[in-house]
Amino acid sequence: MSAALTFATARRVLEQVRGDRRTLALVIALPCLLLWLVAWMFEGSDVLDQFGPLLLGLFPLIVMFLVTSVATLRERTSGTLERLMASPIGRGDVIGGYALGFGLLAVVQGLVLTGVAVGLLGMDIAGPLWVVMLVAVLDAVLGATLGLAASALARTEFQAVQLMPLFVFPQLITCGLFMPRDQMPAVLEAISRVLPLTYGVDALQRLAAGEGFADVRGDVLVIAGFIVAAVVVGATTLRRRTP
Repeated sequence: MSAALTFATARRVLEQVRGDRRTLALVIALPCLLLWLVAWMFEGSDVLDQFGPLLLGLFPLIVMFLVTSVATLRERTSGTLERLMASPIGRGDVIGGYALGFGLLAVVQGLVLTGVAVGLLGMDIAGPLWVVMLVAVLDAVLGATLGLAASALARTEFQAVQLMPLFVFPQLITCGLFMPRDQMPAVLEAISRVLPLTYGVDALQRLAAGEGFADVRGDVLVIAGFIVAAVVVGATTLRRRTP
């Protein structure tokens, strides 16, 4: 890998996103709007304080998965990716650049969403705010890297959208959001242990209850490990030619 080529790829990705107002609105504005709707619906209750930290992790992951997978497929179907791969740039440079570019976008998304939730909507977080922001940003980056990995399985943008239920919905069901994991059937509880969203939701639930970084450090490390693994999978499965 070449640092110069990786950064050049990341810069090109960010320049493209900056010129696409619809993508920026989807990444930055939509999660904030959804969180505001939740706060409005349950105004006067503690629902936002109880579930808001979880939504800080869920909304960015889902949105970044969708944006990253579709954008990467668009590069492939338009021939841009094939032209890049015909140059001296390597697979690691391409995927590393995409991961860095979309990862930085995910960081901005996570910070803005957390700022809106706490500063504008008045969400009260029992745990340390900076740890909640860290987990929210990691979940967003995880969504971006999972989108990169998923794009290797799809041939069209529509197929990339179809993959989102396959990648995301099973994690939503088994992560402990709807039912405590220790009350699930043993098979589902075992499956949840190998899915990354489980650790993001566990960390955010602990933080919402007032625990600190030391209590969620293991979850943070596992999420970071899944991010690295998704980048590796994306790099090793990247095809040099468009099918």
